[in-house]
Amino acid sequence: MVDNSKKPAAGTPEKKANRRGAARLAAVQALYQMDIAGAGINDIFAEFESHWLGNEVEGDTYLPAEAAFFRDVVSGVVRDQKKLDPLIDEALSKGWPLKRIEAILRAVLRAGAYELEHRKDVPARVVVSEYVDVANAFVDREETGMVNAVLDQIGRQFRGDEFGRG
Repeated sequence: MVDNSKKPAAGTPEKKANRRGAARLAAVQALYQMDIAGAGINDIFAEFESHWLGNEVEGDTYLPAEAAFFRDVVSGVVRDQKKLDPLIDEALSKGWPLKRIEAILRAVLRAGAYELEHRKDVPARVVVSEYVDVANAFVDREETGMVNAVLDQIGRQFRGDEFGRG
């Protein structure tokens, strides 16, 4: 797990954006675990909601995540993966299909693509920026640039009107 200990100061109300960011990070970690270990979605929900979200693990305190948002992203990616993967493949450089991308980056790209298509309540540029930040917790700058480029391209497919405005 990643150190996600940037907790608001005492007395500071936690912002919805912080809870969503924590949910995105947890969703990517859950999707990664499902990909690598073959864990089922119900087991993942139970593990993350009881052991990780908002708890202290190995000395790191994890921000409380918006559980409904976490569940939506994870279950949406699982449900739509056969549709999302070809979209991501198309946006990746030729010769680098999704199956050749590191598992953690597959999880980031799938979650970002899902959110761009289905979570119209979140501005597309925010989605791209948030998943670049999540990727930054796991990989180097070159790879986060790839995440930015792929999600930007997918965002333009689903929400071209948002990208056309400045």
